[in-house]
Amino acid sequence: GTMKRFRRHGHESQRDKHKQDLYQFNKTVEHGFPHQPSALGFSPSLQLLAIGTRSGAIKLYGAPGVEFMGLHDENAAVTQVHFLPNQVELVTLLDDNSLHMWTLRAHNSMSELLEIGRFTLSGPPGAPPSVTRVTAVLAHSSGELLLLGTEGGHVFVVEVPGFRELEENNISVEDDYVGRRNLECVETLHENPLNPRQVLIGYSRGLMVLWDLDRQRPIQHFLGTQQLESVWWMEDGENILSSHSDGSYCQWTVTGEDPQTEPEKQEMPYGSFPCKAISKVIQLPSKQGPPFLIFSGGMPRASYGDRHCISVIHSKTHEALDFTSRIIDFFVIREGPSALVVLVEEELIVVDLQTEGWPVIQTPYLVPLHCSAITCSHHVSSIPLKLWERVQAAGAQQNTHYSKKVQTIRTHKYRNIKHEDGTVRFWDASGVCLYPMYKLSTAGVFLTDADPNDNMNQGSEGEWPPFRKVGCFDPYSDDPRLGIQKIHLCKYSGYLTVAGTAGQILVLELNDEAAEQTVEATVVDLLQGQEGFRWKGQARLDVREEPVLFPPGFQPFALVQCQPPAVVTAIALHSEWKLVAFGTSHGFGFYDYHQRNNILVKCTLNPSDQMALEGPLSRVKSIKKSLRQSFRRIRRSRVSMRKHHTNNALRLALHNSELLRAEALQEMELAPVQRKIEARSSDDSFTGLVRTLYFADTFVSDSSHSTPSLWAGTNGGAVFAYVLRVPSLERRAEDPVVAHAAKEIQLMHRAPVVGLVVLDGKGAPLPEPLEVAHDLARSPEMHGSHHLLVVSEEQFKLFTLPKVSSKSKLKLTAVDGSRVRRVGVAWFGSRTDEQLESSLVVLTNQGELHVISLPSIKMMVHYPCIRREDVSGIASCVFTKYGQGFYLISPSEFERFSLSTRWVVEPHCLVEAPLQMRPKNPSSPVHRDQPDGVPTEHRCVCSCVIVQKPLFPSCC
Repeated sequence: GTMKRFRRHGHESQRDKHKQDLYQFNKTVEHGFPHQPSALGFSPSLQLLAIGTRSGAIKLYGAPGVEFMGLHDENAAVTQVHFLPNQVELVTLLDDNSLHMWTLRAHNSMSELLEIGRFTLSGPPGAPPSVTRVTAVLAHSSGELLLLGTEGGHVFVVEVPGFRELEENNISVEDDYVGRRNLECVETLHENPLNPRQVLIGYSRGLMVLWDLDRQRPIQHFLGTQQLESVWWMEDGENILSSHSDGSYCQWTVTGEDPQTEPEKQEMPYGSFPCKAISKVIQLPSKQGPPFLIFSGGMPRASYGDRHCISVIHSKTHEALDFTSRIIDFFVIREGPSALVVLVEEELIVVDLQTEGWPVIQTPYLVPLHCSAITCSHHVSSIPLKLWERVQAAGAQQNTHYSKKVQTIRTHKYRNIKHEDGTVRFWDASGVCLYPMYKLSTAGVFLTDADPNDNMNQGSEGEWPPFRKVGCFDPYSDDPRLGIQKIHLCKYSGYLTVAGTAGQILVLELNDEAAEQTVEATVVDLLQGQEGFRWKGQARLDVREEPVLFPPGFQPFALVQCQPPAVVTAIALHSEWKLVAFGTSHGFGFYDYHQRNNILVKCTLNPSDQMALEGPLSRVKSIKKSLRQSFRRIRRSRVSMRKHHTNNALRLALHNSELLRAEALQEMELAPVQRKIEARSSDDSFTGLVRTLYFADTFVSDSSHSTPSLWAGTNGGAVFAYVLRVPSLERRAEDPVVAHAAKEIQLMHRAPVVGLVVLDGKGAPLPEPLEVAHDLARSPEMHGSHHLLVVSEEQFKLFTLPKVSSKSKLKLTAVDGSRVRRVGVAWFGSRTDEQLESSLVVLTNQGELHVISLPSIKMMVHYPCIRREDVSGIASCVFTKYGQGFYLISPSEFERFSLSTRWVVEPHCLVEAPLQMRPKNPSSPVHRDQPDGVPTEHRCVCSCVIVQKPLFPSCC
């Protein structure tokens, strides 16, 4: 390849230029749902939604693919977000009492989110902190003023965007109505929808004052007696709603007669028994008949005090939407009104108010990846159109009841994310938005405590309050043994294999029709009658004996059950030979899924491997702890949000569920952090744990005939090779597959083997099964000798085949304690040259990415990527075949990165100010079929997406 040509001349500069052409590191986009959201904002004129988080991030979302992100320097929670009306600016308030001004600045037809100012109220000298502690913010419709209400009852007026205090305009209300006591906190500030020069100030004790900004005096006082939570000024300008801490709301009329001592009406929607506060209330006129009344809270304290509810009342319809986690905030898209948008702690939910039954709309982004804790991820590039369409159709059938089939098919690439509840969720990862396509559940194969109809009980007729469960976040796994640990999908044959926490390996095939079938288990004893071993871990899952009806999509037809039922640590699928290999901490084997029988079992246990028999749950507590601390360190932040004191018991329950992701990141994932850098003795625990399995058609016995083979690498630095005899196609159903041991390598330093690759006569990695048959790769070079590359945690070592003599090696520096944690083969190319070359992509336990050339195994480039303390981020990383990757930055978000100059997926969007003239029809980006879903034009995925589309179309 080009690599060698440059090397031979030894031109360093030319080599450096070559590196610059191929490799470039960028973190490109964050997929998923923001961790610990704390504030919500919306701009109707820009059609942009903003979310602030407890770690000080601010994220903006528009039409699908339009995303911006900013990070406050202060490590403080964002408590409020307000867009300036009809401007491209927004203001954030943090819980350290600082205000920040952000703008969307266009540059080269692409907008970026920039912080352009910060400000903290100074207040009079010697005043107590409460005087300037901001509790309410009003971004005035003039776009020129901010009104800031404080804990001490004052209202300050500030000019924007420059944050200049206008002291002469500050509002101070004479306190005639509350017996000259301190007015207390300013709870809300509202502008008269018909007259921007009038502002309503609501105080926490219940008093509301209508203030004239021009004359600088009060017009009317409303004497509420209950503690005030929120205020809503109706569109007619004449009526005001106030909601209160006792679960009531009141309606007041703006008459100009002062004072108003009694509300027009007072309602207690869930009344008679004591109720919780109604924290926010909205009333909007509707095109059809009576108005919509929408409020959060107000539930009877004793019986439903723990529910997170928003009630929607329209004409005779009344629903209490019952959410899965705490409500942060909500708003209504007013035209219609068309939709209710609710931000809860673990998801964003949009309810369609114009369709009967008020269904939930599938949003094109912010879909909670972590409905059930993520246990592992797998990425598949360049999926054939036929398979893509079949998976999409299976997903559409699941969702027919509330979402139209997604019409557009973009570049075909998706990733599967595996969960602790035994589901595999398929996501379209070809663009900026990670979009859900299809969900596979494996739980039906087994007998578990879960009742499949649990989610169906939508509340009985006549129940009060009229609850309806909304949202998909469900952290409570019915049985942690269902958790899926490994997955392999063959995109050419549609065969899928998934393996779980209790030694179960399922083989599935894609079927477009529903089918009823029994899944028979083949039990495989990995201990092979070894004496003196007793498994102390979990029991295996019980398999259903009666036939199960599987919906269209991937349907299981074969099950291998390892004994002991330990976590499956490695799998490999060869769809051409119809074989699946599997490994645990006790050994490995492989199974012929065509004839449904097991071919080979090899026990890798050492007599000293007692740890391997303890089972995954014994060590799990310490792992859970380090995982939790790891996620906490990433997003550490103080939580002192006013009005949102969390229910501690619930937080604890959620934490415990987060802990269960522990088994997921298997014990060995965390081991390297504690391990000393030295040759390991054979009595280390878990030496027999199988880290990697690999099928290859190569030269194992002699150099003239290639043969199918299986390679396995262990935690103790051993590599085992088996020669396989796979019958010809005509005889495949009758003749047995035969395996016999051929080679064994023991690395001197006994470092865990994390990757195995065979390179052909030209130094290229062997193609995937069926890849050549589908004309998507050239046939491997069978002339010239093959090489085996063994990647251990400490070095890369090349062996010649079939002799297995050491040829060359590259050591990862042992000085700073670097260990290889993840390795993958990826293809790189420059933007100009069509030719691709393969390299190894490596992630270390220091969070560094390295790219290593093949077959010369030289270090090309390296970049810091993940903080070394972020153990769970490192453990979750997956690479794509074209030099991109994903890792978890929180339980609910993936960071996406690219190492390639040629293939980058990132948002590229322009937001125009609402008042400027706009082109009639913006040119939409051209999507060409490219690997990893990136169009050929460089770094441009959502090029020129103009954000005037509706925010939540019914499909993306």
